[in-house]
Amino acid sequence: MKDASCGYCVGGEPLAKFGIKICDLQVSQLILFKEQSHPGRCIVAYKDHVSEIVDITEEERNAFFADVNHAAKAIHAAFRPDKLNYGAYGDTGCHLHMHLVPKYKDGFEWGGTFAMNPGKVTLSDEEYQEMISKIKACL
Repeated sequence: MKDASCGYCVGGEPLAKFGIKICDLQVSQLILFKEQSHPGRCIVAYKDHVSEIVDITEEERNAFFADVNHAAKAIHAAFRPDKLNYGAYGDTGCHLHMHLVPKYKDGFEWGGTFAMNPGKVTLSDEEYQEMISKIKACL
């Protein structure tokens, strides 16, 4: 099931407002978050337009969390954060997804909750592609 107004579902310009698709995983897609105050920040978005974790079967939920784990391992290998924070929100964009936010002891927002979109760090297209290549090499 897809929603024509959802960036995770339709990709293209709606997705490009906040992210760049890296690849498809088992039951989701991995997206590089354009705001990179936390180097390596990504989103794992479920393949279908469902709002809640309770809207999918146990098998689908386990596969989704396996995708989150797979992405987390790649982020750890590529960027060596001190901690990876996980955030599952969706009050306005009701599509099941999880933010994977690398945190660094000497970096932005260490010791606090990460801002959804602090708007501080955006990169060039080349820098985004370099990050994507680094993540893909670790998947």
